[in-house]
Amino acid sequence: MAANESAPRAHEGTGVTPLSGVGTAVWYDPNAELELGEPPAAETVDPDAERERFEDARDRARAELERERERTAERVGEDEAAVFDAHKQFVDDPQIIDGVEAAVDDGLPAEHAVDAAFEDPIAQFEGMDGRMAERADDLRDVRDRLLRLLTDADRVDLASLSDGSILLAERLTPSDTAQLDPERVAGFATIEGGRTSHAAIFARSLGIPAVVGVGDGLESIDDGADVLIDGEEGTVIANPTPDQRERAAGGRDVEIREDPVETADGRAVEVAANVGTLAELEGAVAQGADGIGLFRTEFLFLDREAPPDEDEQFEVYREALAAFPEGRVVVRTLDVGGDKPIPYLETPDADNPFLGQRGIRRSLGPDADLFETQLRALLRAAAAESGTLSVMFPMVATVPELEAALETVADVAADLESEGIEHERPELGAMIETPSAAFIADELAERVDFLSIGTNDLTQYVMAAARENERVADLRDPCEPAVLRAIERTVAAADAGDAWVGMCGEMAGDPDLAPLLVGLGLDELSMSAVTIPEVKAAIANIETDAAEALANRATDAATRTTVYEHVNTTTDQ
Repeated sequence: MAANESAPRAHEGTGVTPLSGVGTAVWYDPNAELELGEPPAAETVDPDAERERFEDARDRARAELERERERTAERVGEDEAAVFDAHKQFVDDPQIIDGVEAAVDDGLPAEHAVDAAFEDPIAQFEGMDGRMAERADDLRDVRDRLLRLLTDADRVDLASLSDGSILLAERLTPSDTAQLDPERVAGFATIEGGRTSHAAIFARSLGIPAVVGVGDGLESIDDGADVLIDGEEGTVIANPTPDQRERAAGGRDVEIREDPVETADGRAVEVAANVGTLAELEGAVAQGADGIGLFRTEFLFLDREAPPDEDEQFEVYREALAAFPEGRVVVRTLDVGGDKPIPYLETPDADNPFLGQRGIRRSLGPDADLFETQLRALLRAAAAESGTLSVMFPMVATVPELEAALETVADVAADLESEGIEHERPELGAMIETPSAAFIADELAERVDFLSIGTNDLTQYVMAAARENERVADLRDPCEPAVLRAIERTVAAADAGDAWVGMCGEMAGDPDLAPLLVGLGLDELSMSAVTIPEVKAAIANIETDAAEALANRATDAATRTTVYEHVNTTTDQ
């Protein structure tokens, strides 16, 4: 690194979180302990032994990835944890396996064969545009994991960084970013990377100030230097002045609005938080959330030998409601399946768990007892606090599924009544995550109080682009016209059925898309808590007529490129 100078030096990149942080620079090289050296002579290599070493490394890599997936699901969320499913796919990718075995047959030891086999796939992704180029980081992550296991290299423990660390790196992989503790890390900046990289997504979810794509100028910052990360402006400042430090410590320029927000012409839009643990409630309140638009309940069932009983669940749901005594808390019933295995539940392996028995399909089938227990706890909690409890069912695909779920709620309520236990019927809703649900949204809306659009799953299903398959990541864009038209259809159905409609995918938390979503007619947007102030600020500047005109142009567009052109034209005005 270059010699440290006392004058402030600013470097421009892409801000990915609207947060600022000041701390001490810590340069990170994930491969500092990884030395392959020159391969031995081919005639000294035993191909059978090297294939066995490779298979052993793959087995250990899968086990590591499963542990990291579980930890990430608990700490960050299921959507973010899905990246490790994609990494397991790469571990088992036939093209890569064939490449390693061919290199071993040519006389390379397993670690050198792995390094060689990943070269072409990484180069292919790097040569693509947009999101696909960023998927090269996923391949590097898998490659480096295998190399570390094959060479017994130590892994740098990013979870134990000193308080106030500003992490600087050429790039950060999902495995790197998932380790970061927001209580210790004051921010990070990378030479490479973009707004849709997994590092950026993790930063937003964890609430860590971050700037990516700074370029080689970042290397001029010495290890140990004072650094300011401005994730809102997209700047990294070495040796910040006292005034700059004070402004960063003062937080964002954007106001945190504790009250509900309206558009410039008076249309109310509820802005809520996605929450995956009780610990996240405090942050949601602090960021000005009107309520909880997605309360994931999977954390209650993970990392234990038996499911939580009714009373334990009751206390958790009651605590969530108590955090928003005048707001709404939308609880998603247990959403597990082959992609989210729980040890004490029977979850048979499936070739594609995202198309298998999960969500409401399990709740009405093998997990019916768990479903009834969860509903008992929810109905009791609804009567125990002043906040509004809403309960939604995931992965609804047919009217009979929804009717069966509603009938179960009625049966549970009747049981509680006969037992003399205080309870209350919550609002009931269906998640729109499957194309079938979007097509029959009118029928669903007639039977429930609300619909909630889960754009992450809806996008993968509409576009036939699995979340665990990074080779089709570019297709998983919620601004694809087909996805927008599914959203448009759902909103119209909700209006006709006198149901309110919300959205709880990552799309909802993008301030630049707020005019489009308001124009489409969403009543509620739910997102990572850290993005709430920016989305509220964006909504306050929206004129409904202009937003509706934007939505009309976007849903008429033939390509997502045209959609983004319309969006950018509106946000630049």
